[in-house]
Amino acid sequence: MLMPKTRRTYCPFCKKHTVHTIKVVKKKKRGELSGGQRRFRRKMAGYHGYPRPKPSGEKPTRKHDLRYVCKECNKAQTKAGFRVKKLEFREARA
Repeated sequence: MLMPKTRRTYCPFCKKHTVHTIKVVKKKKRGELSGGQRRFRRKMAGYHGYPRPKPSGEKPTRKHDLRYVCKECNKAQTKAGFRVKKLEFREARA
């Protein structure tokens, strides 16, 4: 999917529509100290099997999260991602 590098959209910090640059956010590592992860590690320790049904197969596409950075105030907001196989950025048309 082709997408422009810049886009005019609403900035909640400036409280008006401004030009934003767009970039893809990488996934961060899962927290090892969260309650569910601690419970999972405790259950996996020792001679036990996997505690829940194994996930069947991979999804065909990745979910991309986009970070919009305002060019005026330089603050960023992440908007909900969408599924697409390949995401490319192009220069904005004049």
